[in-house]
Amino acid sequence: MASTDESVTDSLRDDILSAVFSPGDRLVELQLTDRYGCGRATIRSALVALEAEGLISRELNRGATVRRISVDEAIQITEARSALESLIAAHAARNASDTERAEVLSLIDQMRAAVADNKAVGYSSLNRVFHRRLREISGHGVAADLVDNLRNRAAHHQYPLALMPGRPAESVDQHAAIAEAVASGNEDAAAQAMQAHLASVVSTLRQWGDVLTG
Repeated sequence: MASTDESVTDSLRDDILSAVFSPGDRLVELQLTDRYGCGRATIRSALVALEAEGLISRELNRGATVRRISVDEAIQITEARSALESLIAAHAARNASDTERAEVLSLIDQMRAAVADNKAVGYSSLNRVFHRRLREISGHGVAADLVDNLRNRAAHHQYPLALMPGRPAESVDQHAAIAEAVASGNEDAAAQAMQAHLASVVSTLRQWGDVLTG
């Protein structure tokens, strides 16, 4: 059972990102101590850390809640990710080993299979793995840490996008272009393919925002 400040922070973050706690949910300290098997000081430390990451909001005398991220904020986050993840893609193309090049291409095969089988949850999970592996392969620790934080803040928008009609098929082709550029060692093409992919995500978010506010 989790007991250290860091492990409790990790566990609470994972529960927020996997929608155990949804946007707007209150995070009651006493309930969290029972869930994670720790003291209130450890829970408070976790809440402070996750507030700094933008995952929760804390208000005096009202406690903590899981933050609601607006579509406008999700768009800004994605735009910021574009600059960082394009850099990551270029570095991944430069630094990937033969084994890693084969791995990113294999992930595309798995993503295509998930799309063909209409497995939205599986596709969304593979999407996260693909981007995470590019961050790891790139060797650019600063950019990777910044992107991790940004992706987490907008996480609750990512799965609904995967359910939009036609979006997974469009998305997998974009990921394939990134993977092929990385596998061929073409840094410029990898960066451009990542920019095109995230520009498409921004466009899709804007369409979704229009539906929500229309």
